[in-house]
Amino acid sequence: MLTLQKLIDELNLTVLTDPRDFSSLKPEGGYVSDLLSCVMTGAKAGNVWVTVQAHINVVAVAGLTEVCAVILTENAQPEPTVLARANQQEVILLSTPEPSYHVVGRLWDLGLKTAGL
Repeated sequence: MLTLQKLIDELNLTVLTDPRDFSSLKPEGGYVSDLLSCVMTGAKAGNVWVTVQAHINVVAVAGLTEVCAVILTENAQPEPTVLARANQQEVILLSTPEPSYHVVGRLWDLGLKTAGL
């Protein structure tokens, strides 16, 4: 079973928000989009969301959709106020210098398929 901790380790992701027991969290699919309205209608609870967006609205959408974590790609870095809001709402933000396309391919290789396919 793929855990969020294994995903963090395998993709060499940087945890931006407060540490948690990532080994107890089990992602249930993935979703990639930079268009927030698409994420609100397409992402499912438990998904890992991959995006290049790093602003405050990402936290709001992540909380609304109840995704497992958000992977910010291409070195996108949120402002301190965004991190504070993410921690307050218990939204997990992760970061990588890799492009979204590469991250999604790695997630697929690790067995994280889109729910429903």
